[in-house]
Amino acid sequence: MNIRIYPDPLLRQKAKPLTEINKEVHQKVEEMIELMYEANGIGLAAPQVGWSVRLFIIDADGDKNEEKVFINPTIIEETGEVNKEEGCLSFPGIMSKVIRAQRIRAHAYNLKGQKLEIEAEGLVARAWQHELDHLNGSLFIDRMNPANRVSISHQLKEFERSYKGIQIPV
Repeated sequence: MNIRIYPDPLLRQKAKPLTEINKEVHQKVEEMIELMYEANGIGLAAPQVGWSVRLFIIDADGDKNEEKVFINPTIIEETGEVNKEEGCLSFPGIMSKVIRAQRIRAHAYNLKGQKLEIEAEGLVARAWQHELDHLNGSLFIDRMNPANRVSISHQLKEFERSYKGIQIPV
């Protein structure tokens, strides 16, 4: 399992709902968790590893016993606004300020198929919004203001030049 790097076309596709939680899903989630920690990330969406389903994992506090898996997530309420720096494992080395909601209320399912109600703020809310964007085929560069986007344009062009389109299947 590898992290897909921009401009991989799968990063721009809208992921499909996950309809069954089986042994294969559990195995892929375990691999995603391992990969997220190896890459020093706080979140990872299934499309980032070539798996086009509506699932992401988040561990915003670094407690490896507390990573969370969210299946078919939906944000139902956003409040406040904050402009903070963020990065993305699919854009290694790029950081930029992005405006996100300060607080969210959301629904999702866990690996047991139980419905979860989530209220989050700060970094967890930011991670939720970032990972949910991945499930919708949107990237954090899409949320940058024009000046920030221009400031990283040379890095984006380099990703595009070096992209080979070759990925190891998940």
